[in-house]
Amino acid sequence: MKRIVILFSGEGSNLVRLIEELHLKHCVVESAITNNPQAPGIAKAQALGVRVEVIDHTLFESREAFDAALVRAVHAHAPDLTVLAGFMRILTPVFTLHVKAINLHPSLLPKFKGARAIERSFESGERVCGVSVHWVSHELDGGEVIAQETFERSAQETLEGFTCSIRAIEHRLLAQTVKTLLQ
Repeated sequence: MKRIVILFSGEGSNLVRLIEELHLKHCVVESAITNNPQAPGIAKAQALGVRVEVIDHTLFESREAFDAALVRAVHAHAPDLTVLAGFMRILTPVFTLHVKAINLHPSLLPKFKGARAIERSFESGERVCGVSVHWVSHELDGGEVIAQETFERSAQETLEGFTCSIRAIEHRLLAQTVKTLLQ
């Protein structure tokens, strides 16, 4: 059975969705790795029987030193694919050149790269919005797009409703993309 490693930083809603949808059905989630020792996703992954590793980025002298530790941790599991699901770190070539990874981004790339993508997409007033899954590269949110899903927002959409629409697509699109890539 194929193996994946999931990187996350926070609540873990996409992490949980991936574990529930994929683990022991389509692949083995070897480990969930977080850079945030306080991430609520830690307890959620553990409750679902997935090993969690914490590599606190604040304990490293540089991004490169952190990325080197992250690469060692990922490679220890020899995954077929590494999945970034809400992993809130800008990765250097130390990572991007050595790990085959995909990332979930809450906008239609190449629009709204980087942080606050949901808010910036909402504030743009664009009618067609969506979510992207892309290969991780040295350029922030700049790797080749693998999959996108769009929706048309209503004129009276609130940020809360818009965020819920984005999250629903994220949960569906990331799991489906991982399944497709592992086939």
